Amino acid sequence: MDLRSLRLHDPAQVIAALRGLGWQIPDRLLDGDPGIPVPVTVPALTAEAEHPLPCGKQMRSRVSGWTTRTLASNPVKKTPSATRLAALFLAAHSSSKLYGKLPDGLPEACRAALPELLDKNFLADLSRDLYRLDPGVRHLAGMLRNPAAPAPPQLPQRTTERPQISPDKWAQWKANASPALRRHAEAVENCSVCALPLDQVAGAFTAPHVRVPSPRKVREAYGAWKEQYPDRGPLAGRFTTAFRAEHGHGPSYSQLCTGLGWDLPRGLRNFVVQRLLVNEWLTDTAPVPWTLRPGKIAQAHGIALPGRAPRRPAAAPS
Repeated sequence: MDLRSLRLHDPAQVIAALRGLGWQIPDRLLDGDPGIPVPVTVPALTAEAEHPLPCGKQMRSRVSGWTTRTLASNPVKKTPSATRLAALFLAAHSSSKLYGKLPDGLPEACRAALPELLDKNFLADLSRDLYRLDPGVRHLAGMLRNPAAPAPPQLPQRTTERPQISPDKWAQWKANASPALRRHAEAVENCSVCALPLDQVAGAFTAPHVRVPSPRKVREAYGAWKEQYPDRGPLAGRFTTAFRAEHGHGPSYSQLCTGLGWDLPRGLRNFVVQRLLVNEWLTDTAPVPWTLRPGKIAQAHGIALPGRAPRRPAAAPS
C-alpha cells in the first residue's frame, strides 16, 4: 500500500534500482498480499555505531510522519513523483521564517519541477538558488538553517543596552502619539507571529535615534558581501511585501536579514539595509521602527504592497 501511494511509473524498475544499491527487498512486495507488511532492509541503516541518521527511534518516527504529511499536502499530493520529491527536499532545507537555499544534491528531475511548485503555491518565491515556502505550507518546514553564502567577515559588535520602560510610561507614550503612530506601535506590540517582549517593542519606539557612521571595515565587508547577492534588492522588496501580509507591519532590520538568510554582524547588517534604502529598493518611515517596505525602484519592477500602483520601470542603481 505504501508503494502504491508513491504512484511510481514503473515500480519494478525502481525496486531493481534500489536492489542495485544494496537494499534487500523481497519479491512479494510487488506480487504478495498488500495487507501483509513486507520487511525492507537497508544495510547502511543497520549499523549500531556511527549511524547515518543519528537520532533515536522516536525521532525517526516523527521524521517519517513529517515526510508523509509533506507528500500529502494539498499543493503537491496530486503531482508527479519528481514534484513531490522536490517539495520534500525544499521543505527539509528551509524554515518557517527563513529563505531556503536549493540543496546541492537536488536531483535534476526535481530541479525541472521547481516551476510547478511555484505554480501550485507550494513556493511563494523562487529566485535563482533561493526560495521561500508559501505561508500555507510553512508548518511543514524542516527548520534547517542553511546559510546562503560563506560566513561573512567577523566584525566587532557594538553593544548598546536599551533603557527599560515601564508599562505605565509605555501607555503614556502611546497616549501622546498620533493615531497612525499608535496604531502601528500596537500592531507590532500585539503581533502574534513576532510575539516580541513588551520591553523590546517599547524600547525600540521610545529610544532616541542616533545615526552612527559605519567604519571602513564595515564598508569593505559590504563590498565583498554584495557580490554574493546580486538579487539583494528584489529579494528584500519581495520579503517586506510578504512579511507585511503575514504580520500586519514591516520587518525590523534584524528580521529582514534573518528572514533572507543573511547571517550578518549587527554593524554590517545595518549598513546593508541602509544601502537598500539609499538605492530605493526599500523605503521606511525613519526613525519609526518596523516600517520597511518596497521603495521606488522595487515598485518600478512590479514589487509593491497590495493596493499600490506599480511605478513606471526604471533602471536599478548598482
